Amino acid sequence: MKFKHLGLVVFLPITISALLTFLSHYNILAVPDVALMFSRWLAIAGLFLYGLKKKSLTAWILISMVVGAEIGHDYPEIGMKLQVLSKVFLKMIKTIVAPLLFATLVYGIAGHSDLKQVGRMGWKSILYFEVVTTLALFIGLAAINISQAGVGIKLPPGSHEELPAVAPQSLNDIILHIFPENVAKSIAEGQVLQIVVFSIIFGIALAMVREDKRQPMLKFTESLSEVMFKFTNIVMYFAPIGVGAAIAYTVGHMGLGILVNLIQLLMTLYVALFVFLVGVLLPIALLVGVPIKKFLQAIAEPVSIAFATTSSEAALPRAMEAMERLGAPRKIVAFVMPTGYSFNLDGTTLYLSLAAIFVAQAAGMPLTFGQQLLIVFTLMLTSKGVAGVPRASLVILLGTASSFGMPVWPIFIILGIDELMDMARTSVNVIGNCLATIVIAKWEGEFNPPAELAIADENRIHKLEEVVEKL
Repeated sequence: MKFKHLGLVVFLPITISALLTFLSHYNILAVPDVALMFSRWLAIAGLFLYGLKKKSLTAWILISMVVGAEIGHDYPEIGMKLQVLSKVFLKMIKTIVAPLLFATLVYGIAGHSDLKQVGRMGWKSILYFEVVTTLALFIGLAAINISQAGVGIKLPPGSHEELPAVAPQSLNDIILHIFPENVAKSIAEGQVLQIVVFSIIFGIALAMVREDKRQPMLKFTESLSEVMFKFTNIVMYFAPIGVGAAIAYTVGHMGLGILVNLIQLLMTLYVALFVFLVGVLLPIALLVGVPIKKFLQAIAEPVSIAFATTSSEAALPRAMEAMERLGAPRKIVAFVMPTGYSFNLDGTTLYLSLAAIFVAQAAGMPLTFGQQLLIVFTLMLTSKGVAGVPRASLVILLGTASSFGMPVWPIFIILGIDELMDMARTSVNVIGNCLATIVIAKWEGEFNPPAELAIADENRIHKLEEVVEKL
């Protein structure tokens, strides 16, 4: 089947299904439920044909999200039972993260024996992370103050009993949480930041020993990193099933109608994240000369995984591979990406500043600008290292509410749509960290794009020179 004919086969049933759904929803035409369901599954059959022709894992992940949503909508009980498949996928991904981080970080640091570069990448990364997350913080703060989404909400009966109290974290607790007391425990609990700290110190120590002592461990970590990337490729064959099951559970558990609830808060977050992407990340990408089209193609798969599973950790191995293929050297990818997962949570930072002020608005607690800043800067500290835990931000919100004397019942309201919000903010986390990796690689002068990208850049430069000469 020719591609243009295939496009028609795919487009036609989708158009018919969308048209029938629109006419039925607005009572323009009485369409039986069976006919609507048949039209939707016919459209999905067209997508399957497209997937067979495209033979792309990203395409199959996106198709599986549509199939999962349809199963969750038509057969919610089955959709909820499919959660076990998404949990299997997440468990397999989590087995990759610790050995992959350890191997790539240790080899990246000790393999080049350039400890000055490690320190240089460290301060550059932290500087970049703090600037970008601060911008995200203020965008979230501005968005919720403009929309006033929490104003006028009344206390739901009995809702305050649904959430457990969480003890506030002190500065000492936050600092101690960064450093591992037992690396095996850190791996078991998925503490990404602790694993990163251990791996960096281990890599520095390995770089300081004699050559004959260093080489065996270097060869081991190099081999381990290669094996874990192949391990990732094997696990990713299960990604469409795991992602589809995650969406089926979400829709089956919450229903498509959940979009009606708290639509103002949900739209506030989505608009704020869009403003952040277009107003902050896009200018940064253009400023440093990131190949936008290739970058978007590279992040499509890890972002779709993060969106469906609501876990940045699930997208980490694939995101690291994608950035390496795009031209960032492994030593920089191995350092910046996992570090960013703890310090560069752009989407989560924006969400937390927005949600914290929403809680105060719902509770009827007027806050001065100074008080709002104190709350959101506290959230910036307490949010470090939570990228691998789906919806861990709720726990942070509970602790923050307790610290500042706010009631916790407004957080219960957020629970209804938190999964939809988590999808968006987690996707932005992944996009932000992928971009950070390219920025640091460019800053270090070690970004080596594939040959076709380099040729395209040269062609653009030549065209620009010709234009200048004509002028």
